[in-house]
Amino acid sequence: MRLARRAWCRAYQTAFRIALPVLPYFEPQVADTVEKVPELLAKHGITTALLVTDPGVARLGLTHGLEDALAAAGIACEVYDRTVANPTIANVEKAAAIYREHGCGAIIGFGGGSAMDCAKGVGARIAQPAKPIQKMRGLLRVHRALPPLVAVPTTAGTGSEVTLAAVITDEKSHYKYPINDFALIPRYAVHDWRLTRGLPPAITGQTGMDALTHAVEAYIGRSTTRHTRRMATQAVRLVHDNLLDAYRNGGDERARTAMMEAAYKAGVAFTQSYVGYVHAIAHSLGGQYGTPHGLANAVILPHVLRAYGDAAAPRLAELARAAGVCAQTEPDALAAEAFIAWVECMNEALGIPRHLRCIREEDIPLMAAHADAEANPLYPVPALWDKEQLERMYHVVAGPASEPQPARSA
Repeated sequence: MRLARRAWCRAYQTAFRIALPVLPYFEPQVADTVEKVPELLAKHGITTALLVTDPGVARLGLTHGLEDALAAAGIACEVYDRTVANPTIANVEKAAAIYREHGCGAIIGFGGGSAMDCAKGVGARIAQPAKPIQKMRGLLRVHRALPPLVAVPTTAGTGSEVTLAAVITDEKSHYKYPINDFALIPRYAVHDWRLTRGLPPAITGQTGMDALTHAVEAYIGRSTTRHTRRMATQAVRLVHDNLLDAYRNGGDERARTAMMEAAYKAGVAFTQSYVGYVHAIAHSLGGQYGTPHGLANAVILPHVLRAYGDAAAPRLAELARAAGVCAQTEPDALAAEAFIAWVECMNEALGIPRHLRCIREEDIPLMAAHADAEANPLYPVPALWDKEQLERMYHVVAGPASEPQPARSA
């Protein structure tokens, strides 16, 4: 990266780091069961709510308990259940139309990160009816308070129930619009482990590694605070101690509950301290190919950590010691490598491939440009990369064509 742009990026990031103590961050009020949602909405005098979910969640009937509780409390519930894996502008607009048509007063995002991102997008469009999603891209472009927003995660990974971020895809250009605004932080979050009990192992693994990526990128960045470092460290420990158990036994209440806590704490960490190039690359892959976000993050994470080299080694070493993947006396370089090796071992155990073969050579320049625009100057990464350096990372993530892939677990 050129010296002038490097200086601009670091100055921009320094300004935000200095401003962190006075920025209006807040954490949602957390309930432990969906049956408590009507009580939360009643505080605001809500008589009709919009429930935003996806076809898979709807097909499994996971929303029935919430819908029954709302009905028993006399709160009407309108449902939009067509959210796709990478929610689109069309999803947001159709759901917002239902909200307006039925005079809803609150929004419930029910599902994985996609459903919650779509719900946030709907809230932004209700708050700013004259402002299209495309003009909300970036930082602090929503400005106005959303209707009461309740986030009900059915996976333990995205941390969307506590973050100020939503990512909406333009289905025509395949470009992902990251929207970041304090107004998008949900007012309430529901951590009901029962909703994650039926998750397929593959989704459990991918979303768990998504949580790990959030914690790691937040921790190794240059805009951390004592609070975000503590939350990120705790999240990494929880993933280390519980993800494989949740993956192998979906009915393990202890492991499932711990992974919801990990996702939440990682969400707190990256909401305040941001992410890095892993996410920028993953978002471009999701926009171009529909690659699930957790899967993309999991595959990309060890490649980017290794490419950071010495710039990230001291912080990775701290995480390695905290999680117990190396001896407390291990030198930084060896401890950092042990941490990366642990990430790779986790991916293998979870049936996650080492590379993403979907990447096409002709798409790399455009995706790298999108990743560059998303990450720079906002993300306080350990080492700054420009478009050309990011292009090289896509080739690393794609991997050599002849390299065999590990078998996926059932």
